[in-house]
Amino acid sequence: MRAETTSEKPEVRRSVIQSVSDYIKDVRVEMTKVSWPTAAELRESTMVVIVMVFLMMVFIGIVDRALSYAFEALVRLVG
Repeated sequence: MRAETTSEKPEVRRSVIQSVSDYIKDVRVEMTKVSWPTAAELRESTMVVIVMVFLMMVFIGIVDRALSYAFEALVRLVG
């Protein structure tokens, strides 16, 4: 059997330096499209995150304590 030949040329590999250079150029172009928050928006968003973390901490603490008491009561009842 003969191996088939194709008329396509093998893809030419670009140098690593050229690839990195193209990547950096693309990143710069994309960064110009980013809409950055103002200082006030950033401050407000940060406060929302801090408050939500605190509320979740309290909620998880309460649930953990309740489940601990329930488990201890179950162990005392069974054992």
